[in-house]
Amino acid sequence: MLELVLFGSFLLLLFLGVPVAFSMGISSVVTILYMQGVSALFPSSGIMYASMSSETLLAIPFFILAGVIMELTGISARLIELANACVGHRKSGIALTTILTALVFSSISGSGPATVAALGGILIPALAKHGYKKRHAAALVASAGEMGIVIPPSIAFIVFAVVASDYERISIGRLFAAGVVPGLLMGLAFYLVARFLPREMEQVKTNAKRHASHAMGRPRTSGSNESTSPATGGSSYPAGTSTARTSDTLPAEADHGSPATMTLADIPSDTSMEIRTSRAPASVVRKAFIRAIPGLMMPVIILGGIYGGVFTPTESAAVAAVYALVIGLFVMRDLKLKDVYRIFATAGVQAARIMFIIATATLFAYVITKYQIAETVADGLLSITTNAVVIVLLINLMLLIAGMFLDAISAFYLFVPLFVPVLLELGMDMTTIGVFMTVNLALGLVTPPVGIDLFVAAGIAKIPFGEAVKGIWPFLLAGVGVLMLVTFIPALSNFLPNLLGL
Repeated sequence: MLELVLFGSFLLLLFLGVPVAFSMGISSVVTILYMQGVSALFPSSGIMYASMSSETLLAIPFFILAGVIMELTGISARLIELANACVGHRKSGIALTTILTALVFSSISGSGPATVAALGGILIPALAKHGYKKRHAAALVASAGEMGIVIPPSIAFIVFAVVASDYERISIGRLFAAGVVPGLLMGLAFYLVARFLPREMEQVKTNAKRHASHAMGRPRTSGSNESTSPATGGSSYPAGTSTARTSDTLPAEADHGSPATMTLADIPSDTSMEIRTSRAPASVVRKAFIRAIPGLMMPVIILGGIYGGVFTPTESAAVAAVYALVIGLFVMRDLKLKDVYRIFATAGVQAARIMFIIATATLFAYVITKYQIAETVADGLLSITTNAVVIVLLINLMLLIAGMFLDAISAFYLFVPLFVPVLLELGMDMTTIGVFMTVNLALGLVTPPVGIDLFVAAGIAKIPFGEAVKGIWPFLLAGVGVLMLVTFIPALSNFLPNLLGL
């Protein structure tokens, strides 16, 4: 009956549209009142306050601040320019450019939606220009954004380390290193899917010919809407623009029930990427690399400082925020002093939202532990079967379903107390647990009915969310394949941390 009160009230509140943080807090209070009455509520405020005062969690607002600053600079366009110069000439080079840029930007932002928002305005039109249907372009960028919470530095790994410390301590540095190989596997899987997606090849050939003709100084076909991107492959947007301008956003579909296929006329005239038909000259690659150095140095400073023993993960977050601010104001000069207030206000709101979720989720976890609900759930799982493989698959399935509705932070506080003791009992190490749970919940960023990454990408592509859902399934299946590998091959998560001695 106790489990029904806690989880039943939680699910009912979610069904009624109550935000997750409030649903977890209210259901916890209801359960405490049901069990012990009003007097038992007195420790609740202290529990919630203590959960937010952890020194480790100080890394979250600093990483958020660094991410917000980088989003508002031209770093995303410069990273795309570098990736396109290096691999844009290859087969499906635009897809590889998308994946590589997302990998690097993920190591800056630590957030899936932020990665999609920063890169989508340039990459989604470019993918469509290369012949991909809009739903596939949106799905690829949204899927690439999943890597934002797997590639270090990851806010999700920080939260997992804090929540799981009640059962077995694990360093954030080890989790950061453990996420590298799975993140790369996700990128590889998404790229392979993109290579086999159908494309309008005649459109691609026409675009390439027109671009080559223009590059050689020949007059373009009358009425052509072809891009006049510079030969360097760089952005034609002004520095600091990381998403499409209002006048350049993709037109809405006239018929939302028809397949969303972008034609040449749909492409903005100043789409910021060219179609490469040959390898870029060394001078172009060198120039693109120099322009991208400020962004490339961010993960080097963060991860190099942590693994070099220069500073802790929390200190690295503060260093990253200061570095981003200095780069934005004095090196790239995309930011003005008048922008600083808006930056701190935006970061403060985002951090406050996460901290409130942590506070209410901690109370929820406290109820699960205090009233031994975790033991009941564990006994229930073991009563179904004693086969370790089946139990792990069931846990993965439950996490996949939860990821459709919950963000990773809320899900960790909800499920770590329930599942980690069971998984440790089955002999799974904490590193593998942290990585496979994070990869699992990353898939929730593109899984309907919520799928926040997919919502962001669909908005940028100007297509209905349902149309974007049609394009996501191949990428989602590829992601599940990577999840199975990470779950049942612990070496994928443990190889790099063990190699670094973490």
